[in-house]
Amino acid sequence: REWLETHEPLKAKHVMSMIRDIRGGRDNDPNFFSRHQGGGVFAEMIRRRFNHTCRRLGLNREERPLQTGRFRSAGEQAAQLDLF
Repeated sequence: REWLETHEPLKAKHVMSMIRDIRGGRDNDPNFFSRHQGGGVFAEMIRRRFNHTCRRLGLNREERPLQTGRFRSAGEQAAQLDLF
């Protein structure tokens, strides 16, 4: 909070309000792993946007077959300089 007040004084109130919304009305939650999870309307919005974008881009699928087309065997590689 101190850093925020010093470096972004015009945004500090808004940012702290959003943090409290995600953390159930508190600035911080001392429970183990609580920083990795959010709650509330704002956290749910971020979660939905992230999941929608992953689906749109084809990320995080259950099965992703390995694409071997870009791999070469050691015999095909003439020298390390071919990497550049």
